[in-house]
Amino acid sequence: MLPGKPVAESILKDVSERVSALRARGVVPSLATILVGDDDASAGYIRIKQRQAAELGFESPHTHLPADSTQDDLLGAITAYNTDKNVHGLLVQYPIPGHLDYDAALAAMDPDKDVDGMHPLNMGRLALGLPGPLPCTPAGIEALLAYYDIPVAGREVVILGRGATLGRPLALLLSQKRPTANAAVTVVHTGVPDWPRYTQRADILIAAAGVPGIIQPEHVRPGSVVVGGGVRYEGRRLLPDVDESVEQVAGAITPRVGGVGPTTVAMLFRNAISAAERQTARA
Repeated sequence: MLPGKPVAESILKDVSERVSALRARGVVPSLATILVGDDDASAGYIRIKQRQAAELGFESPHTHLPADSTQDDLLGAITAYNTDKNVHGLLVQYPIPGHLDYDAALAAMDPDKDVDGMHPLNMGRLALGLPGPLPCTPAGIEALLAYYDIPVAGREVVILGRGATLGRPLALLLSQKRPTANAAVTVVHTGVPDWPRYTQRADILIAAAGVPGIIQPEHVRPGSVVVGGGVRYEGRRLLPDVDESVEQVAGAITPRVGGVGPTTVAMLFRNAISAAERQTARA
């Protein structure tokens, strides 16, 4: 098994030390959040992030907008945090109500405060291999593989899923020339009729399709590493891409619960403390 909790604890220990160093200089790092509407799952995620922020020593200002808020209401909240020098990181909780434009909201954020690493400018930095905040789930997967000393360089990584938040940025990340990356990466998706032909040959298979149970034992090369990145929710029930029976053939596999999730949250705070350090250095 490849649980994410020990990986996250290692990352958050480093974040906590960096928070203490900033606070010793009189700077309190701050991660602001915006929630639109009353989705229970989204509100729960905000509470988790606020609790983690408090444990690490972050301030966590929060704006909760009603579900019938206008695009201007949302952009106004973003602008207020963009211009607040005491706020170093900003997160707009996704999803937002369907009448609002999330992409426009994302583009309106100060890219240096973007802790999700999804601002168009930061995605461009990733594509070019330039420093900047990284998308949290892809960065967490890279950290998880590195933590467990799973060789990536030169190996065949197959990603099932091409989404903007996971599949595409992860392919960019793992193909870059770094000790924890430098892989031969193939991105395939469910629109390819014979997609199992690709997953069956992978040294490392990363499921990122968001289709519950799509990866079955017959889709996996025996002894390979399998990482479940894609999930859907049915109410509060988590439905992962990787069927639990895959454990019977995989050489190493992330657990159904507690795999990539903890590393994603940890990377959010790593992005946040890096943002605080950058902004403090410029002040």
